[in-house]
Amino acid sequence: MENGKTNLECDLLVVGGGINGAGIARDAAGRGLTVVLCEKDDLASHTSSSSSKLIHGGLRYLEYYEFNLVRKALIEREVLLRAAPHIMWPMRFVLPHDKGQRPAWMIRTGLFLYDALAKRELLPGSSGVDLRRHAAGEPLKPEFTRGFVYSDGWVDDARLVVLNAVDAAEKGARILTRTRCTSARRDGSAWIVELVDAQGRQSLVRARALVNAAGPWTAQFLQSAVERPTEKALRLIKGSHIVVPKLFDHPYAYIFQHPDGRIVFAIPYEQDFTLIGTTDIEYHGDANKVAIDKDEIIYLCDLASRYFRKRITPSDVAWSYSGVRPLVEDESSSAAAVTRDYRLELDTQGAPLLSVFGGKITTFRKLAEEAVDMLAPLLPMTRGSWTEHACLPGGDLYGAQPSNRSVHEFDKFVHEMQKRHAFLPAALVSRYARAYGTRIDTLLAGRKSVADMGKEIAPGLYEAEVDYLMQREWAVDAADILWRRSKLGLHLPKGTQEKLDTWIQQMSGNEKSRSA
Repeated sequence: MENGKTNLECDLLVVGGGINGAGIARDAAGRGLTVVLCEKDDLASHTSSSSSKLIHGGLRYLEYYEFNLVRKALIEREVLLRAAPHIMWPMRFVLPHDKGQRPAWMIRTGLFLYDALAKRELLPGSSGVDLRRHAAGEPLKPEFTRGFVYSDGWVDDARLVVLNAVDAAEKGARILTRTRCTSARRDGSAWIVELVDAQGRQSLVRARALVNAAGPWTAQFLQSAVERPTEKALRLIKGSHIVVPKLFDHPYAYIFQHPDGRIVFAIPYEQDFTLIGTTDIEYHGDANKVAIDKDEIIYLCDLASRYFRKRITPSDVAWSYSGVRPLVEDESSSAAAVTRDYRLELDTQGAPLLSVFGGKITTFRKLAEEAVDMLAPLLPMTRGSWTEHACLPGGDLYGAQPSNRSVHEFDKFVHEMQKRHAFLPAALVSRYARAYGTRIDTLLAGRKSVADMGKEIAPGLYEAEVDYLMQREWAVDAADILWRRSKLGLHLPKGTQEKLDTWIQQMSGNEKSRSA
């Protein structure tokens, strides 16, 4: 202790609990480094839980000649699908052809290039489609008779962040959520960093190197905590999404082109809903207080209504969310044209400081690998890069190594879990299998009946799962559980969040009484 402060030592301190920070912590811990990660809020509580939930190459980025970014992302699609087949899966996208926009030959050429930029083992290529005869044509207006189909992937973005943190922790990293970095200074060959948790308790961390993965706050962190302004500029782009009752019953997603050049997706979501987004708007407000505005809701409703037979209105919106993406400033006039690639800045004027600028969720693993590679000559690593051939927690369905089989035979895995845990409703086991993969056996260890699951706090939400999320995944309150570790908040009755928070407070109080 120093002046009442807890002292910690580590090789690497990562500031930021979004996808980039969690990915770097995981990679570094797996290479033998002692790692501490601090996040001022919950894991994935900002940008990394506010994406379009896609693992994709970025078809529209071809229009801006971002060939290297698209190729890198296309390669990563299949690496990630194999690593975490429970929270990611292939998805086919339908692009209706609008005669007033790009000619069909141009779209077909772009899709041919998209197919050819990277090797594919899991995902089928693109093709033309007659929407008058295809299932995806039925919900569309009759004037859309021709379209194209191509492949990308879906991801539960917030769970992706959490699973990276879980893997990091299991490899020795210390994950500190709701812990703010208030200052950082160089002291010889090390960083001395002050952290403050939600209860106001202070810690001093002595770290050999520091990673600034603060997302929208990267530049601000350099200026305030580290007191080292940067010439790199971040452009904050707000992306908003709406969720409406499902508009179609088939498994295809849609990609729509707006006359203003922007792209909007309509994606099957949580069985009963359709996810529509995103907007691309310059954002100059407080990154802690991002919210969709009325004009964005109208914009998304109007664009979807331009294609679907059923008109969507703001009154149909069941839920919405917004986030700001910290994109590297490249002087593009359009928010949609700003590069989604990332840049890593390593400062070795003393103890190393690595700052992460930009990025997209699909390339997080590659970004993390490159970041730790940059630090490798400066830190005592016992292993080289490893994440390309490793499963994320729960993804080892048919062996420890990532495999195509885990993607192709996920339904078989679900069926096996339903037989193994037949005391629970099949739909509940299916949800568990999707959320936890093989960790379902940890969640249900020693439980042989519904009574063993503990109290049913809300329909389908048992004490056993809440305990698991709080003990193993850093969940603290109902929002963590209902909106980031799951999307149960969409399905459960009004008042569930307050009910769950009350239950958590009561349980926490009981535990404190027992330990007193």
